[in-house]
Amino acid sequence: MSAIVEAATSDPIRTDMIIIGAGPCGLFTVFEAGLLNMRCHLVDNLDKIGGQCAELYPEKPIYDIPAIPSCTGQELTDALLKQVEPFEPSFHLNQQAERLEKLDDGVWRLTTDSGTVIEAPVVVIAAGAGSFVPRRLPLPNAEAFENASLFYAVRRMDAFKDRRIMIAGGGDSALDWALNLQPIAESLVLVHRRDDFRAAPDSVARMRKLVAEGAMALKIGQISGLEGEGDQLSGVTLRGTDGEATVPVERLLAFYGLKMELGPIAEWGLNLDQNLIAVDTEKFETSVPGIFAIGDICTYPGKLKLILSGFHEAALMCQAAHRICFPDKKLVFRYTTSSTDLHKKLGVK
Repeated sequence: MSAIVEAATSDPIRTDMIIIGAGPCGLFTVFEAGLLNMRCHLVDNLDKIGGQCAELYPEKPIYDIPAIPSCTGQELTDALLKQVEPFEPSFHLNQQAERLEKLDDGVWRLTTDSGTVIEAPVVVIAAGAGSFVPRRLPLPNAEAFENASLFYAVRRMDAFKDRRIMIAGGGDSALDWALNLQPIAESLVLVHRRDDFRAAPDSVARMRKLVAEGAMALKIGQISGLEGEGDQLSGVTLRGTDGEATVPVERLLAFYGLKMELGPIAEWGLNLDQNLIAVDTEKFETSVPGIFAIGDICTYPGKLKLILSGFHEAALMCQAAHRICFPDKKLVFRYTTSSTDLHKKLGVK
C-alpha cells in the first residue's frame, strides 16, 4: 500500500484537498481528485482506514457495489486503497478534525485535536454519519482527569511507561492495549464487568496466561469512583460482587466502545438539516464556498444513503474542486479507458 500514515505534527502541511473521513467515499475522492492532479490529505479519528466499513462491518457482506456481486467492508476498503495507490494519499489517523479557519489568502486551515495543521483551498467532509467518538466514563469528576491521566485512546505509549495502569473494557481495544502496555507498565489491571470478553480468543488466552503468572491482574466489576488531585489520578474505586475497593492507579484507559457524533463540524457555520449538511446537487458544495460534503453526511432532495451515491457525489464534486484549486487551468474531461495521460497516472502499461 502506497498510502502514507502521517505522525501528528504542528508544522503546517500544504496540499490541494483536505478530506475529513477515510471511509469508502473519502477514498474514492482520492482517486477522482488524483485524476485531476489534486493531492489529498485525509483526517479520520479512527485508528484505521475504512470508516464505518472497517469499524462496524469489516466481515459483513455488501451486495450493492456496482459490478461486485458481494464483498465485505474490509475487502471494499482494501480494493479502494489499491485503486488510489498511484496518488499516494497521506492519512492522519486517530485524530479528530477540530478547528477550521480561513486564511487571508483564501486557503482553509484545519487543526486536529492532536495539533496537526493542514492547509488547502478545498475541504471535503466525507465523515459518514459523523465522527466515531469514544463513550466516556460516566462519572461526574471524570472530565477533570481526561487527557492527563484518563484516556480513551493511546497516542503515545511512552506516556504509560513505568506507570500503574488500569484498563477498562472487554473488547479488542482493551485486550490489545493490555497486552501491549503490560511489558512497560509498573503494574497493570484489566477491569471488565463480567468474566467474558468480546476480543479475539488468542488475545483473551494470552491475557489469562499473564494473569495466572502474576504479570497483570484481572478484576471483575465496574468503576464507581476516581481519586486524585488536580488532573492526576491516584486511585480508582471498583464495585464488584464483594463490595467496593480502591486500586492505586496513575493512568486509566477506558475502552467502552464508540458512538456517532457530528462533533466540531457542527460549529463550522455550515447549513445543517437534522445533523446533516445541506449541499447542492451540481457541485455538492455546502453553504460555505470551498467546503464540500459527500456521502451519508450530506443531504439534498432525493438523497439515498448508499455508498454508490457517495461515489457519484465524489466525481462531480472533484470537478468543481479543480476550479478552486487551479482557477487558471482549463478542465478537460477525459475517460480513463482512452486517455494516455490518465494511463500514465494510473501506471497502465
